[in-house]
Amino acid sequence: MATDAEKLTQLKSAVAGLNQISENEKNGFINLVARYLSGEAQHVEWSKIQTPTDKIVVPCDSLAPVPEDPAETKKLLDKLVVLKLNGGLGTTMGCTGPKSVIEVRNGLTFLDLIVIQIENLNAKYGCNVPLLLMNSFNTHDDTSKIIEKYSKSNVEIHTFNQSQYPRLCADDFVPLPCKGKTDKDGWYPPGHGDVFPSLMNSGKLDALISQGKEYVFAANSDNLGAIVDLKILNHLIQNKNEYCMEVTPKTLADVKGGTLISYEGKVQLLEIAQVPDEHVNEFKSIEKFKIFNTNNLWVNLKAIKRLVEADALKMEIIPNPKEVDGIKVLQLETAAGAAIRFFDHAIGCNVHRSRFLPVKATSDLLLVQSDLYTLADGFVTRNEARKNPANPTIELGPEFKKVGNFLSRFKSIPSIIELDSLKVTGDVWFGANITLKGKVTIAAKSGEKLEIPDGAVLENKEINGPGDL
Repeated sequence: MATDAEKLTQLKSAVAGLNQISENEKNGFINLVARYLSGEAQHVEWSKIQTPTDKIVVPCDSLAPVPEDPAETKKLLDKLVVLKLNGGLGTTMGCTGPKSVIEVRNGLTFLDLIVIQIENLNAKYGCNVPLLLMNSFNTHDDTSKIIEKYSKSNVEIHTFNQSQYPRLCADDFVPLPCKGKTDKDGWYPPGHGDVFPSLMNSGKLDALISQGKEYVFAANSDNLGAIVDLKILNHLIQNKNEYCMEVTPKTLADVKGGTLISYEGKVQLLEIAQVPDEHVNEFKSIEKFKIFNTNNLWVNLKAIKRLVEADALKMEIIPNPKEVDGIKVLQLETAAGAAIRFFDHAIGCNVHRSRFLPVKATSDLLLVQSDLYTLADGFVTRNEARKNPANPTIELGPEFKKVGNFLSRFKSIPSIIELDSLKVTGDVWFGANITLKGKVTIAAKSGEKLEIPDGAVLENKEINGPGDL
């Protein structure tokens, strides 16, 4: 067996010959692999973990109000850039192309809503908040075409690509493209932790700094709650915080989400992968670890430049094993939230749940398309008629997994203001103007089609066939 040093030497010469990627990408990739081989995994000593104080994780309700003078607000916004992580494909939901072009509501896509929000800010305050989209090689071409439709809007839209790294064959550590796999399957984007070097390498970082921009607000493009919050921006500028992660109280649905801890005097992200097996249940409990990372991040641009230039952002490596055409491969990735411990005066901000509204599956799409939410000025807001602070839990069977199938199975999205939970399995079709309340379970028998008629009101019901309606 080759030693790690030999593996690295062989890898360097193999990567040198990959002319599809830049020198920056080659170096970044070799660095990542070298760190992985050296086993510098950051082990957390459980006894040293402390719960962060309100100074480190600031409750959003305690933030000072923003000055009411619109000229002061404009000054704040002129320092801001909004960045959406747009590298993901909608494959889980059966779509081709960037996930951000899935229609969310009223025929508008994630991207439409993001542009409308920033247009409104720019129009209201006479400022110029640009929108940056970090694409991957998977979403770049489609996104470039899609954003042409916004050319007349008052939002400057910039795109840049995150790095493209070769997948590694797990058995011999040879890059997959060196074995003739040169199409997209030979490559991967190395996680959103790559946003910092990619922003720098693209030249966008220096351009933004030269325009007087100071902070970037970065979030996943599928999180409908990730809108600009002036109070957070104002707080960071006043207190010279270089980094802020928005966290929100954990519910039982979020037990696997990363959390913020105080560790050896610094704030850092603790992910489930770093937790020793004997403490996993403790990590998942919502008594000890009460908050989780929403991946809404506010970061100082000059600090990013300083740390990237010093090669100081050594985030925990996430090994992601995959299989391509029967070959076991390894993808090494990093997460942007893990960078928090390298920034000065980094904080968390404990925000309302409304700022975390991701659409990861069609069950989430059902929530945001229903009467549980309203849409105005590009903002999706929860309906005040809903008395329960938690959203209903929704489980849809595989027949609903793809967006196209999901949409065809509902004549119209049911009213769910008073719904607690919905579970649907089998070949179920929904008519128009249906109301669901309490706990509803609908299970079609195998091989049978079950149609819920127009106007049906189902309250605390279990339906297994037409006779139960």
